[in-house]
Amino acid sequence: MFFLGEFEHTLDERGRVTLPAKFRAELAQGVVITRGLDRCLFLFPMEQWAPLAERISALPLGRPDARALRRLLFSGASNVIPDRQGRILIPTYLREYANINGQVVIAGLNTYVEVWDAESWHQVKAQAEEGVLNAEQWEELGI
Repeated sequence: MFFLGEFEHTLDERGRVTLPAKFRAELAQGVVITRGLDRCLFLFPMEQWAPLAERISALPLGRPDARALRRLLFSGASNVIPDRQGRILIPTYLREYANINGQVVIAGLNTYVEVWDAESWHQVKAQAEEGVLNAEQWEELGI
């Protein structure tokens, strides 16, 4: 399954958000939600989380950047299982980290999902649309 598209949802009073219908079957068995980069949240299906967690765990403890990455992702991680309506509870500390308190954007990024405060998402998306990556940069990335 590929996670594609962006979807706006509202966080309910209990801190739950409804997953997009097209993502629910793939995420029904559970997901890991954790702090992401750029003040968003990462949401990984279990089969994507396991190999990522192994790679991060294999990083040398002597490297400060490796320890920082471990702290960011693992200490903030939470296993969640969507309820019958396809909702997941976002823990308070993750909502605070990502400044999520109302409108939420759920963005599919192929192998994982990002969860954003809607206003922050629109700013990040506008930057990308304004040509942050131009053709030369795509070429440097090998695309």
